[in-house]
Amino acid sequence: MSDIAISDIEAIRSRFQADIDTASDLSSLDAIRVSALGKKGEISMMMRGLGKMSPEEKTVMGPALNGLKNDVAALVDIRKTALENEALDAALASEMMDMSLPVSRKNGTLHPVQQVMEEMAVIFSDMGFSVAEGPDIEDDFHNFTALNFPPGHPARDMHDTFFMVPDSDGQQKVLRTHTSPVQIRTMMSQKPPIRIIAPGRTYRCDSDQTHTPMFHQVEGLVIGEDIHMGHLKGCLMDFVSAFFETDVDVRFRPHHFPFTEPSAEMDVRYERDGASIKIGQGNDWMEILGCGMVHPNVLTACGINPDVYQGFAFGMGVDRLAMLKYGMPDLRDMFAGDPRWLGHYGFSPLVQASLESGLS
Repeated sequence: MSDIAISDIEAIRSRFQADIDTASDLSSLDAIRVSALGKKGEISMMMRGLGKMSPEEKTVMGPALNGLKNDVAALVDIRKTALENEALDAALASEMMDMSLPVSRKNGTLHPVQQVMEEMAVIFSDMGFSVAEGPDIEDDFHNFTALNFPPGHPARDMHDTFFMVPDSDGQQKVLRTHTSPVQIRTMMSQKPPIRIIAPGRTYRCDSDQTHTPMFHQVEGLVIGEDIHMGHLKGCLMDFVSAFFETDVDVRFRPHHFPFTEPSAEMDVRYERDGASIKIGQGNDWMEILGCGMVHPNVLTACGINPDVYQGFAFGMGVDRLAMLKYGMPDLRDMFAGDPRWLGHYGFSPLVQASLESGLS
């Protein structure tokens, strides 16, 4: 018969339980765990002794030793969780920050993309627009179908879409290729009149000096009665002059988008001075955004009667506008996370964009 008795196992369990309960930190707790369950730990060595026992002894001692091993391991886990919580509580208590205190020094800069988004929000809010948001992961209906992209439409291929693995229902989601789905969700959830901008991240399979797989857009939507192209042109002309903080000559060229009819692209006059670009002067033209009157099919898909309501929509790349306004030569630098770049192009987080004091 083995020298180990059931009473010995109970005594060992009680001893380790007392040691574990009184462990003052994670280091001492781990030392107890190793002494009990490590490769040469007391309980591990007892488990090795099972091979020398008779079948009758194994029947009794096997379950008893396994139970001891599991009980000690469970006690260690419980105490570890408790010690970790105690350490977290102590850290939270000692590392508290009074957010009501004034900022004493500059600890960072605002990313140019965030700065430009705030500038655009200030301009459009002054025109009566509100900000609307939506999910980055969209379904086919909101991203394509409701925007007059029927299945098989060639324009779907132009968007270089990131498709996701179909879910259990066979529905294939996508990373939204524009923020237009926010317009669809707004028209389906609100009644006209509607006046919103939709800023956010968008995704397309493209990467070079002026394109990145993830980029930022701001789209606008106005729906109401008796809305016409003149309202669209006036809105965008006022926007570019306010954004670039100078008088800007613009022109509208006919274009095609499935979700607007008629459609146009808006160009601004500019000239190149060495490596920099000056908006508002010169003899060259640069396209900066797309726009148009909302297609009747889009209104119908959203449950809005196109015989009663009309509207216009526009969309522009935030990253590209930031490059033009603040002279950044490569779009990819915006997402490189280089603190030197942020230190050079970043903005003070304490100075808010304002039409009265100046956007930038």
